[in-house]
Amino acid sequence: MSQKTLHITNGDSLNDWLLKLQIEGDFAVWREMLCEGKTTYKIGDDQFINARKTFLETDYSITTNDYEEKFMSQLEIIRNFQAYDELVLWFEYDLFCHINMMACISYLAQIDCRKPIYLVCSGRITGEKELKGLSELTEQQLLNHYKNKIALTGDDQILSDKIWRLYCSDDHSQLQPNLAKDSNFIYLSNCISAHKKRFPEEHSGLNTLESHILKLIKKHQITSEHQLCGYVLNYQGYYGYGDMQISKMIKRLHSYYENQDDILVVNQKGESALNGEYIQAPGLHTSCYFGGVSKYAYTYNKDSHQITKV
Repeated sequence: MSQKTLHITNGDSLNDWLLKLQIEGDFAVWREMLCEGKTTYKIGDDQFINARKTFLETDYSITTNDYEEKFMSQLEIIRNFQAYDELVLWFEYDLFCHINMMACISYLAQIDCRKPIYLVCSGRITGEKELKGLSELTEQQLLNHYKNKIALTGDDQILSDKIWRLYCSDDHSQLQPNLAKDSNFIYLSNCISAHKKRFPEEHSGLNTLESHILKLIKKHQITSEHQLCGYVLNYQGYYGYGDMQISKMIKRLHSYYENQDDILVVNQKGESALNGEYIQAPGLHTSCYFGGVSKYAYTYNKDSHQITKV
């Protein structure tokens, strides 16, 4: 008798492809972006739902009904884990996916799921220079990843729950790359490092990706914010942000650049920031949360690679 499998996928694009490939099993889609906005530890309870609905409606105009339909409905599928022999998680190498994945595994612990859990995680591909998302793989590469899926150990699951709990707390200083050293999450240490760099650098007041955006403006002749968004999407390293998130970040940097003769140019304020001169930017310090903590509760030191509470 074949195993009855529940696949938990990282989004609709991959989910649709797996269905097209007729991968056997049932499917739930983890449609969240937990790398942004307030989160609480108990996934699916009233506090968690209210925090997420408020954030998503305020920042992305995602309605309560949309959230119920697109995410809460999928938690109901996962909550029925007893109907399955095994669960297979499909997540990618980046920070966006890894925070969702940590939350998903924590949720399975919270609902006392003791079924075998496997992970299909893309990233490095033999013979390829760039890291690859699951939807970027060839059909054969994807099937090989599935064939070689990783069985998560009890320690892996405990670690995921710990990281999710820390992420939902106000003490992110305990999120250190070495937490992942003995786990099956081979990209987790990189993602934790990337997360720490999301806090403002102590001298410039900009985080790593914000500085990167200004450097892209200086390096290329960019004619619009839409074009700039495309550059950032292609050159963002381990973040894995989507176009909505990048566009919002670009808009928050408005006072650091300007349009001159249809070319985006870093202005004096932007140059000062890139030179390590801290300048308060109007609008930059609006409400922004990573899990349980404000983005502006810590500063990042690029020499020590540590964050310090303000």
